[in-house]
Amino acid sequence: MTNHNAANERIKRQYFAYLAEAQGYSEASVDAAAKALARFEAHTRYKDFKSFHVEQAKAFKRDIVDQRGLRSGEPLSKATLYATLTALKRFLVWLAGQPGYKSRISYSDAEYFNLSAKDTRIAKATRPARVPTLEQIRHVIHSMPAATDIQRRDRALIAFTILTGARDGAIASFKLRHIDTAEGKIDQDAREVQTKFAKSFVTIFFPVGDDIRAVVTDWAAYLRTEKLWGARRSTIPGN
Repeated sequence: MTNHNAANERIKRQYFAYLAEAQGYSEASVDAAAKALARFEAHTRYKDFKSFHVEQAKAFKRDIVDQRGLRSGEPLSKATLYATLTALKRFLVWLAGQPGYKSRISYSDAEYFNLSAKDTRIAKATRPARVPTLEQIRHVIHSMPAATDIQRRDRALIAFTILTGARDGAIASFKLRHIDTAEGKIDQDAREVQTKFAKSFVTIFFPVGDDIRAVVTDWAAYLRTEKLWGARRSTIPGN
């Protein structure tokens, strides 16, 4: 049984390049689009995209509702359904403007990948995230061992996260020069730090307590004075 279509693969490569180079999509976003297309192709048994018909979209929507996650074994969430169908809709709109497909696919065909209004509302609904309290985080920090450099680093990372509110990707990319413990701020320079949307900005330490701030300050001072690390070194040993 075939598991690919050569013509589809060629046009998909063009589309993924368009997403990355023209639209500026991240690798993760391109991968999500590829996953959505893989689901659809498997459903159509890898028929050429040129043979697309709105009935395929209708049938796919009925089929995907019954699919289950590979890891959880649970039915796909409304958010997953919405993301998958939106990715397919976006692809079809692009495909309708490509040579060799214009006469076969219309822009309106993409509308058949819309989720129902009710399910769309469910998919877009947000709920408050459950997060630990400041006292719970403080308890964790003070309970962590600090006998070795690695243990001190791990404790400082937890303290730094609550002190700055920085994203995990940014935290992993900070250099010592980005951290000003005297002024109580960090320079999230997008040229070197993995910031959200690649934007540069300065953030101030949160008022979460002198004890938590001291954990971060002591770690930075230790790296600078005891380990003699320069400003270009990462705050995480090994990076």
